[in-house]
Amino acid sequence: MTPAAPVRLDDVLTQVAKDKGIDKGILIATLEDAMKTAAKKHFGQDRNLEAKFEAEKGVVEIFQAIQVAQLVEDPMQAVNQITVEQAQSRGMEVQPGDELVFQIFYRDEDAAEAKAQDEQYGDILGLKTFRRGFGRIAAQTAKQVLLQRTRDVERENVFNEYKDRKGEIVTGIARRLERGNLIVDLGRAEAVLPVREQVPREVYRPGDRVQAFVLDVLREAKGPQIILSRASVNLLTKLFEMEVPEIAEGIVVIEAAAREPGRRSKIAVSSRDGDVDPVGACVGIKGSRVQAVVQELRGEKIDIVEFDEDPARFVCAALAPAEVSRVIIDEANHAMEIIVPDDQLSLAIGRSGQNVRLAWQLTGWKLDINSESRVKEMREFASRSLGSLPGVSEMLVETLYAHGFRMAKDVADANPEVLAQIPGVDAARIPAMQETAKSRMVNDSVELEHLEREREARRLEEQRKHPDDLSQDERLIRVTGIGSSNLQAFKLSGYNTVEDVVKEADLTRLGNVAGIGIKKGRQVKSAAERYLQEEAKKRAELDALKGKAPEAGILG
Repeated sequence: MTPAAPVRLDDVLTQVAKDKGIDKGILIATLEDAMKTAAKKHFGQDRNLEAKFEAEKGVVEIFQAIQVAQLVEDPMQAVNQITVEQAQSRGMEVQPGDELVFQIFYRDEDAAEAKAQDEQYGDILGLKTFRRGFGRIAAQTAKQVLLQRTRDVERENVFNEYKDRKGEIVTGIARRLERGNLIVDLGRAEAVLPVREQVPREVYRPGDRVQAFVLDVLREAKGPQIILSRASVNLLTKLFEMEVPEIAEGIVVIEAAAREPGRRSKIAVSSRDGDVDPVGACVGIKGSRVQAVVQELRGEKIDIVEFDEDPARFVCAALAPAEVSRVIIDEANHAMEIIVPDDQLSLAIGRSGQNVRLAWQLTGWKLDINSESRVKEMREFASRSLGSLPGVSEMLVETLYAHGFRMAKDVADANPEVLAQIPGVDAARIPAMQETAKSRMVNDSVELEHLEREREARRLEEQRKHPDDLSQDERLIRVTGIGSSNLQAFKLSGYNTVEDVVKEADLTRLGNVAGIGIKKGRQVKSAAERYLQEEAKKRAELDALKGKAPEAGILG
């Protein structure tokens, strides 16, 4: 069997450079520095040594430069200098200032050359006793330095690669959990998905695919740390950029986005091309584009609304699917009072206030949502409270209400100069108005408590109301998407009961109801199905409660 050819060092360096993505010149320079450092440590730090890689031979050769001088005056430089006389005695034709370069042989293969050099220049170089064992030391030193340098360059390359990817989406493989943090393999590097940037509902196992947003890239002593996020709102916008070509091309612009990770998100989009519908572009044919984003976010609900320069219209769109009756804007406090039909109040607020909270984040406006009955109640109370003040007519009550005054306390606490600027307010009567307002505050407080108790009693009565005691119109109004404003439109289309909506198989026909559309028709049908489930549950609970009433004494 023919023995395998020895591996050349130059080939090893070439392969390492290719595998690690490191410039071969850096590896060669590192190897030369390592050998030079090892040689100085072994032969003496004062020696003027140099190392040079010879690719053909596959070795790093070490040389010492010796200066020719007329006289060696500095004992510290004796190892780096010889006199003209010493050089000429060995047959060298030199002049003061010349530099002689001698190779330091340290390999077994160079034993003959080393012996010949020792016989002629051994007393000058003084390396006979020091050369022994250097080959092994040099190899170990070179290996350690080369490994360390390779790791350092690898880390630097990874940092340089990923620092420019900050703000992008990357895909990796889940590897393990460390104190709740998920370690993700990105191929050339490992990234960390911290607990704070994870979505509570999402669970990953080793080997699972992970797509995340690069939140930050930090330069650490142990190597670059790539911080990922699945909870960032930027993940949502970047996913839409990937799925919607019009966004990537700049035709459709994401103006704002708000997100509660794992639960619900809202994005506002606009179009720079009048022929392109921004919402339709993001939804895609049969919802294909938005569904791709929803699937990546593990079922997170996404509302897409059209951006509007008019803040009131934008807020109304952001509160979808709730319908808004009126908007009162308070520019000074960057706030809006939103008035909705009574049956739309819970929808506008959302579960645990989610819908209004996302709308506030999306638009940047502080939002106060009230039902029409509550607003009517507040206006009646304001009329009684403000109308009791001297010099305040019905017209002035309306003016004060429009300026944010809801009760006598607001007048009592107001700056007189501010009151004087309100049209219709007599500056001379302001002191009397404020004095009366202070005395009115106690009565107002008592009346407000009474109104709140009545409101709570009505709410509880509504909760205890048996489904069988509701009219068909009352049942329909309780379905999300059907309210007093469009109830007649549903009835004219033949949907007189909740069951009629649930039984409808033709979503196109349901979508033909005035002002609905197929998308909302689908939502209304789902809401009707949920209503029937909740109604059946409530009926069972109330029937059970009624059965226990005589014994428990609840219903008498």
